[in-house]
Amino acid sequence: MRIFAIVLLSLALSSAVSAQTVEPPQIIATGEGVVKAVADRAWVNIGAESRSRTSKEAQQRNAEAMAAVQAKLAGLGIQKDAIQTTAIDLQLEFDYRDGKQTPRGYVARNTVEVRIDDVVRVGDVLDAVVASGATTLHGLRFDVKDRSGLERSALQSAVKHATAKAQAMAAGTGSTMDRVIRIEEQFTGGGGPEPMMRAAFATAKADAATPVAAGEIEIRAQVRLTITIK
Repeated sequence: MRIFAIVLLSLALSSAVSAQTVEPPQIIATGEGVVKAVADRAWVNIGAESRSRTSKEAQQRNAEAMAAVQAKLAGLGIQKDAIQTTAIDLQLEFDYRDGKQTPRGYVARNTVEVRIDDVVRVGDVLDAVVASGATTLHGLRFDVKDRSGLERSALQSAVKHATAKAQAMAAGTGSTMDRVIRIEEQFTGGGGPEPMMRAAFATAKADAATPVAAGEIEIRAQVRLTITIK
């Protein structure tokens, strides 16, 4: 019984001490950082489309057209690891007349996504592949090679912004900042290359140079700080 009584007394004292413990006052501040940089990398989807009465011939023609496109890309210095096939399609087309459908033939398509590491050359690359047999260009978008470095810079700016806001809030209450007890990054979605410009050319023509303006990329970061004050 004596041991039991001692245990109960210890628990009671512990509860009393806990009840008297007061969490230090806290403030929460959010901040945003924005970093801008000139785009220095581009992606574009390049496709070839071929038609024939038979599926085999449509595929053969399409394979030849895409081989010519990829040969042109290689000649322009585009590395193999910068080219990725994104779609291969073969469909039977029909003509409709008097409520009836009649097979017209087959259409074969092949699309690759190409990374261009020198944005100055984007227009020349587009013109060259169209001249070599490409029939569709779409999904042109721009980004920066050092995205991770710029993201870190944006985060640092966001933390500074949040800290400055926290200092202002603390000063408004006659307090001062003590220490940061939590930093949380606020995700706003996205994260991939920015679609700064899109291009879609159906049956593109190669009789005029294609002007391309890359513009700037904006990288944003948001954070939330929890800070004690005294």
